[in-house]
Amino acid sequence: MTNLPSSSLQDSEIERIRKEIARASPSKRREAFKKFFLAALGSIPWVGGFLSAAADITMGDEESKTDTLQSEWLEEHQDKISRLYGTLQAVSERFESLGHEIDERIQTEEYLDLVRRAFRAWDRADTDEKRRYVANIVTNAAGTRITSDDVIRLFIDWLDTYHEAHFAVIQQIYHHPRISRYDIWDAIHGEFPREDSAEADLFRLLIRDLSTGGVIRQERDTTINGQFLRKPRTKRRGLAPATMESAFEETKPYVLTELGKQFVHYAMTEIVPRISGPEQDEPQGSA
Repeated sequence: MTNLPSSSLQDSEIERIRKEIARASPSKRREAFKKFFLAALGSIPWVGGFLSAAADITMGDEESKTDTLQSEWLEEHQDKISRLYGTLQAVSERFESLGHEIDERIQTEEYLDLVRRAFRAWDRADTDEKRRYVANIVTNAAGTRITSDDVIRLFIDWLDTYHEAHFAVIQQIYHHPRISRYDIWDAIHGEFPREDSAEADLFRLLIRDLSTGGVIRQERDTTINGQFLRKPRTKRRGLAPATMESAFEETKPYVLTELGKQFVHYAMTEIVPRISGPEQDEPQGSA
């Protein structure tokens, strides 16, 4: 692998990020964007090391130039910097569409704490899908107020906790409320495995994780005040079934919890929200 050329470092995405900060106007908005960018960059530990190592090479440090390991490290992280720039640029463009109403919000320490937490999760994410969800949370947390920052922190933790397979289940339930486990599997995979297979075990785990995590639940009837009604006990007639309930059971409908719906709103839906109130927020995209 060749040494990383200094010209590519000079024209790196980190410089483009700096230019993005500098050209923001007017000055009050520039200051707001600057705080956002610095919070995002400062939350990722290797960014400082990248800048330091890049500066060594750019300044003509011959020993650094011949350090193959350092050059390889820089090349690897140049790709990460490119992805980071892409995410920050996408968020800043969506900020522009939200207008100046968000300027005060994105300068508050409460919001900047969310940004730092979110971009640490961004750095740990191993797929573009999760990184896109982080960008959605950061943007939507700036522009809409349908839940508290404490709950948004929980949503960021969910991005660390859950796998893309969990998100695929969430998407099916979001798009098809009252869907059964049978229909969820059929929509995602099609062919059904044996009940004692690893695939069936994994599917049970996904449903259990999301159920115990408060993201999904089986549909229940409620009172007019929202209290859940107990299901009446049914007397079993005849012999008990000889087999256990299937992982792909098809009579029990699943729905998102209210918390799950909010997670979809913040993380899995690209929207153009307004900060004025939840009743005015209309989704402009789909999970």
